[in-house]
Amino acid sequence: MRTYNEIPRPDSTPDLITSLKADEVFVFGSNLAGMHGGGAAYAAFRKFGAVWGCGVGHRGQSYAIPTMQGGVETIKPYVDGFIDYAVTHPEFFFYVTRIGCGIAGFRDEEIAPLFAAARRVENICLPASFM
Repeated sequence: MRTYNEIPRPDSTPDLITSLKADEVFVFGSNLAGMHGGGAAYAAFRKFGAVWGCGVGHRGQSYAIPTMQGGVETIKPYVDGFIDYAVTHPEFFFYVTRIGCGIAGFRDEEIAPLFAAARRVENICLPASFM
């Protein structure tokens, strides 16, 4: 466990997230069209404020990172943008799910390197498989 904003937080993103504290954000893999019909995207839409038709960025208690538009190289700019966003928004604590490793079909070892810089950001929590 670690503490962020005086609240105990896990060292890695839980496999299943069903609720969030007021300052927590669910980070999920999406498609550019924001059609949140399955997997973590559907959970983000149903539970955490993701907006249908919005496939990038922070909405409600969710943050969409597109993963369905091509290879890993097309995901990196969105991950970099997310990390920059988290750094400039210390009021939030971000739980990154295994983005791209479900419906998009990537493996953890393909996506994890994209989050190397996130390991040094206090308010980003990564899945154990990304560390």
